[in-house]
Amino acid sequence: AVRTISEGLRQEVKAYNIRTTIISPGMVATELPESVTEPDFAERIRKNYEGAVSADSFGSIVAFAISQPDDVDINEILYRPTSQEY
Repeated sequence: AVRTISEGLRQEVKAYNIRTTIISPGMVATELPESVTEPDFAERIRKNYEGAVSADSFGSIVAFAISQPDDVDINEILYRPTSQEY
């Protein structure tokens, strides 16, 4: 559904030289593991986040997409840690 919406939006705004990009991140280090209060679930989340990429690394992907020349539209980026299992 997100791809379809994004493509529809891209078609609508391309005449105005506006670009659209879907960025599908894997595990990105955030404060989420610290905000979970249920102990068993919190531990599972913390373990999953051990291999997460930094927010700065994710930011570099966003910067890459928006720094392209005006005639280039990066439509989609699938981004995840090398060690992520799923």
